[in-house]
Amino acid sequence: MNQQTVTLKGVVERITYTNPDNGYTVARFQTGDRFDLVTLVGALAEVHPGARLKVEGHWKTHPKYGEQFEIVRYTEELPATVEGIKRYLGSGLIKGIGPKMAHRIAERFGPYTLEVIEKNIQRLNEVEGIGTKRVEMIAKAWEAQKQIKEIMIFLQGHQVSTTLAIKIYKTYGDNAIQIVQEAPYRLARDIFGIGFLTADKIARSLGLALDAPQRVAAGIEYTLNQLADQGHVYAPRDHLVEATEKILGVQAEQVAAQLEVLRQEDRIKIELLDTVPAVYLNPFYFAEVGVAQRARQLLAARESRLAVFQGIDWNQAFEWLGRRPGGLTLAERQRQAVQMALSNKVSILTGGPGTGKTSTVRAVLELLNSKGKQALLAAPTGRAAKRLAESTGREAKTIHRLLEVSPSEGFKFQRNQDNPLEVDLLILDECSMIDLVLMNNVLKAVDPVTHLLLVGDADQLPSVGAGNVLRDFIASGAIPTTRLDVIFRQAADSTIITNAHRINQGQSPLFPNDKQDFYFFGKEEPEEAAELLVDIVARRIPEKFDLPHADIQVLSPMHRGTVGARVLNEKLQTRLNPLRYDQPEYRSGSRVFRIKDRVLQLRNNYDKEVFNGDVGTISRIDLEEGEVVVEFEGRPVSYEFSDLDELTLAYAMSVHKSQGSEYPVVVLPMLTQHYMLLQRNLLYTAITRAKQMVVIVGTRKAIAMAVRNDKILARWSALAQRLQLD
Repeated sequence: MNQQTVTLKGVVERITYTNPDNGYTVARFQTGDRFDLVTLVGALAEVHPGARLKVEGHWKTHPKYGEQFEIVRYTEELPATVEGIKRYLGSGLIKGIGPKMAHRIAERFGPYTLEVIEKNIQRLNEVEGIGTKRVEMIAKAWEAQKQIKEIMIFLQGHQVSTTLAIKIYKTYGDNAIQIVQEAPYRLARDIFGIGFLTADKIARSLGLALDAPQRVAAGIEYTLNQLADQGHVYAPRDHLVEATEKILGVQAEQVAAQLEVLRQEDRIKIELLDTVPAVYLNPFYFAEVGVAQRARQLLAARESRLAVFQGIDWNQAFEWLGRRPGGLTLAERQRQAVQMALSNKVSILTGGPGTGKTSTVRAVLELLNSKGKQALLAAPTGRAAKRLAESTGREAKTIHRLLEVSPSEGFKFQRNQDNPLEVDLLILDECSMIDLVLMNNVLKAVDPVTHLLLVGDADQLPSVGAGNVLRDFIASGAIPTTRLDVIFRQAADSTIITNAHRINQGQSPLFPNDKQDFYFFGKEEPEEAAELLVDIVARRIPEKFDLPHADIQVLSPMHRGTVGARVLNEKLQTRLNPLRYDQPEYRSGSRVFRIKDRVLQLRNNYDKEVFNGDVGTISRIDLEEGEVVVEFEGRPVSYEFSDLDELTLAYAMSVHKSQGSEYPVVVLPMLTQHYMLLQRNLLYTAITRAKQMVVIVGTRKAIAMAVRNDKILARWSALAQRLQLD
């Protein structure tokens, strides 16, 4: 029996929840014929509070939340009352108009306000304090909003959010609807935030056949990108065909046919690796081949900027280091590492915490200075570069800044084989974080006469991006490597360092009562663990140890779930930075941003010079200008509201995102709910991020599961075998 379609008219009072991936929204809605608020559920495309809607749909009863109105379709109507106009204009919809300015405008023009803006916008100059410049800004934003609304009407049936509609309009302008209709899969390639699944939903709604060649080809590239997001450089052909077949719901023969088309069009590479056809997206193929070739060329190059160290008396050199102010006394393995770095064109220094990697690097720098030679220091992230600078007393840059990325030239690196770095020795720290594509760009910029020292902990989690470069380099046996494995006495006093090495050796961590740097709180139920964790961060640690909240970082094995980073961020924000009625806030999808929030950058943005993993603090939210300002290491960076999908809250973050960073205190949930991600290298990476204290909340069983699971998920990569080629 068909449900009866009902029509409601009213005003959105507030947005309770929005899923940014599909536009699903829960909103409270005031209708004219009811005293209580109606709960709307369905695709609402991020309408703002104050929006006047005509909605069609069905009543239903949710077993937990009670009566709800499920939306089938809706249209947005312009508000008719002065109060409605104030809320509509002050919602952040129009750049240049915030709540205060909306009040002034609506008070001046009353129920004719929107007509004035539409037909005679210059009359806004009659409003006190508005100014000619702001009127021009409002006029431009109003026109853009009209265009976006046309796109929204077109995309509404596809559950595409307002934020993505704005991005589509910014990217394609007036051609947006035409491009969406003719080449929907371009959206996934061209626009951050729109993946294949969204583009595919649009394409299917437009009538594209399930087995259309365009769809199958896009699906193959999507599957390869998904595998790259998991760290794989290539996919075995049979695995790729099977995975694409499942995702698209098509036949293997159709996938195979489009694989050949993609190869002929030079959009992918297929190469035989140990009798297995390997399928690469072009950037990863050229990066893997490039890294192997350039590393071998460096190793084979006979000329060296550090030839001055050939034939020196190393015993005398190390004695001289010990006599220097603040003298460096090195263990035998550290001495081998110093000699290795200054004698070999490419070398690797690896080891766990407390084994002396930093003092070894400082010794290398001292000896370089003694011979009038220069080094450049760099790390993958701003936080890792800052740590490197603090530990060595030398300037250190991010790799992107070292290579001089240029937004004006298509984000290309200015340092490359045609313009190499002019330095005697390049030292890269936290190399476990460096993915294949970035390492290829580094090696392009290394002059054949320059030495390269790679420093990192090979037992940590691999890079977020594709590849497993540090491990592959070591596994190849082609690059001289020194592993430091003796914990120095001072470091051995730290339970954090002791436990890190115990975990690495497959032993359970200790929780000594006589130390104040490693704690465990047992909780079986995820909800109880989450509540306890929030209280530990918000109250217990600050009160007991007199530490500010800014010194405490929550790391979670996963994003989703009750003790995942996403939910913990919401709980921590509510506790540490609650809503203040004298401060503005802005809702972007399901996230709310407030002044003083700690936020994490989710992608490289070369225009803004902020990169994936950078953490900052929101210093300003301007509802009239439509922007949020974030301070990164004291540098203000402005985001338009439509760009806020690049940010997420950072009170809690995944262990992967924490790589390269150190925090005074790390709080870590460990529950069997995380069983899919309970791995030894994840637990090891998490606790080695802490300098003063680790607090684990969860179960000893989950900790034991992680310690036992030393099976590092294999990544499809051929770098090691390419390095072994003659």
